[in-house]
Amino acid sequence: MRINVLGVGFDNLTLREAIDRGAALLDEAGCHYVVTPNPEIVEVCRENPEAMRAVNGAALVLPDGIGVIKGAAMLGTPLKEKTPGIEFAMGLMGKMAERGKSLYLLGAKPGVAQQAAARLKAQYSGLKIAGTHDGYFKEDAPVVEAIRESGADCVFVCLGAPKQELWMEKNGPATGARLLCGLGGSMDVFAGTVERAPKFWSDHGLEWFYRLCKEPKRVGRMLRLPLFLVHVRQEKRSRK
Repeated sequence: MRINVLGVGFDNLTLREAIDRGAALLDEAGCHYVVTPNPEIVEVCRENPEAMRAVNGAALVLPDGIGVIKGAAMLGTPLKEKTPGIEFAMGLMGKMAERGKSLYLLGAKPGVAQQAAARLKAQYSGLKIAGTHDGYFKEDAPVVEAIRESGADCVFVCLGAPKQELWMEKNGPATGARLLCGLGGSMDVFAGTVERAPKFWSDHGLEWFYRLCKEPKRVGRMLRLPLFLVHVRQEKRSRK
């Protein structure tokens, strides 16, 4: 049973449980996709019914960030822990490397996915990179066909929300992959072009503030966090 936070149903799993579930999906018939909403994406879903449908239609909905965890606790339906998309992806790649599974990287600016591929191959011995494609494309069909021809077991889709969620919902089965994961800006981290928040900031739920300090232009997006908490309080009152 999922935990409802403002209409988005989150799977109540630890990070380790989420990674194990993701790895298991690679062996299940059909196509599955994973989404990792943070408060900003929850707010997008509240405003966009198509995004809400795509997010809730995922095989795994993981809480990316402390904001969702606090929101769920405020509503009296706590989640076990935050499961950041990038940490989920790292754990999944470790299991894929052990089993010789293949990964396709989709997203970011031209050249970034190739750079990420080289770094990930060096970091995860045994991981096969089936192919790469940047996120600057106008038509889905050629990209979908490229993924299908690559024979990839898994695709990391880093197109930003809600584009990546809608893309996976629409195109997932046609790619031939068993699992697709929507991972936002993770491609730049994998490529080494963007630095992750240091452990202190992450442990204290301040990754969002670290990113804001590094990228002040994100302030408009960050304003969705207090709006999310306002909506959580309103939802809490309505449930009484």
